[in-house]
Amino acid sequence: MRMKRLSVTLTALCCLCFLIAGCASFTFNLKGTAIPDELHTLNVGFFENNATLVVPTLSQQFTEALKDRVRSTTRISLVSGEGSARMTGNITDYRIAPISVQATNNTTAPIAGASQLSITVHVKFVCDSCKDKTINFDQSFTKTMNYTGDIANQEQTLILAINKQLIDDIFNAAFNKW
Repeated sequence: MRMKRLSVTLTALCCLCFLIAGCASFTFNLKGTAIPDELHTLNVGFFENNATLVVPTLSQQFTEALKDRVRSTTRISLVSGEGSARMTGNITDYRIAPISVQATNNTTAPIAGASQLSITVHVKFVCDSCKDKTINFDQSFTKTMNYTGDIANQEQTLILAINKQLIDDIFNAAFNKW
């Protein structure tokens, strides 16, 4: 019984040592993100809206929400010039599409029973000062939300919710790769 307990204790200590050694090159903040020690500053570029359908405030809303997320959940300082890393990109798609059709009568065309708002953002994240270059990425992120009724009454609420989901994905891709 003593040998088994000793064996379990030694195994647990070895695992703990390997875990600590493997994480030594990262700094963990209170929110659980893993940020390389050499990443101190970040330049977040303006995410221009290059979608076919343009909402005038979307670029500003998205860019500021992304900056706010970095400010509020990391130790990284945002800079307007050269930084340890840079995050650039653009909004590549903003689409409203029907997802279900309701029949009306024989003389009237069917109408959308529900629709979907979809936003796609292309992001390039490069950490020039990071030793581990696998942290870099260049990819697109898409999120959608379904809704019923008129888009005009719901559009800003839907945009805020989709922006939050997109920023969560982008943030996780950049800072939670451990």
